[in-house]
Amino acid sequence: MDGALAGSIGTPLLWGVFAAVVTVSLALDLFVFHRRAHAVRFREAVGWSAFWIGLSLSFNLWIHLEAGGGPALEFLTGYVIEKALSVDNIFVFVVLFDYFAVPDRFQHRVLFWGVLGAIVLRGTFVALGAALLSEFQWILYLFGAFLVFTGGRLIRQREMEVHPERNLVVRLGRRYLPVTEGYRGQRFLVAEGGRWLATPLLLVLLVMEGTDVIFAVDSIPAIFAVTRDPFLVFTSNIFAILGLRALYFVLAGLIDRFRFLKVGLGLVLVFVGAKMLLDRWLEIPIGLSLGVVVALLAGAIVVSWLLSRDTQLSEGDGSTG
Repeated sequence: MDGALAGSIGTPLLWGVFAAVVTVSLALDLFVFHRRAHAVRFREAVGWSAFWIGLSLSFNLWIHLEAGGGPALEFLTGYVIEKALSVDNIFVFVVLFDYFAVPDRFQHRVLFWGVLGAIVLRGTFVALGAALLSEFQWILYLFGAFLVFTGGRLIRQREMEVHPERNLVVRLGRRYLPVTEGYRGQRFLVAEGGRWLATPLLLVLLVMEGTDVIFAVDSIPAIFAVTRDPFLVFTSNIFAILGLRALYFVLAGLIDRFRFLKVGLGLVLVFVGAKMLLDRWLEIPIGLSLGVVVALLAGAIVVSWLLSRDTQLSEGDGSTG
């Protein structure tokens, strides 16, 4: 397997650089650039998406300089996998924001605090996964089988089916939390009538965090398929999540055009799951793994885009005929 579980490149220096980069970036994001609630436009989202991708690649370069090309390639592969899987989150976010009628100017705030919760959650999952793999090597095959099963289910799934009204968090929140009728600006809690009330924005945040648990169950084992180093698993996962907010505002209006992306994501999960299952008998080089993942995702995107364009052209011809 690429990367030994026992030996991590996570030196105090690397952990310190990672923590500093994430802390400063989030502080600038919340307290400088997005201090005032506003609707994030496409051009701004593209700029922020480029910023987060550039930051991630810069950190990858730092890993290369400090630990060598092997760990850097493992980080990059894990980052690409998690970045691709995070697109699935965007499908859910679109439905959630529409269902709760979240105003555009408040969406970034929900996503920001959702990312903070996801960082804590992913850290817990990575630590648990590393501990399990260290003690029970057979867990590797359980992870692999789970990923193959999940990938196959994703391939067969034609459309994203999200029903917020059936969500357990929504039902429990509405039953046990006193929730205001409407939004109160960008606040999650307000004091009214001598008691604290949750706003619908808090309910959206709670649903988002609950949904992330499901996505983490897929993404964390997928990255363990390419590296056993907890530092690389955690940092590649977090850097991909940090750019999720900007990616949402870039792709939210285009998500219907990526109709075959789910098939590509499913194939990626099947591939990394099979890599785990066959690891004892067949070692797939990390460079080849990265190439396969990129090829599957690129193929799904190209096919989706071409078919979407053909559909638009045929509809245009029909409307003028």
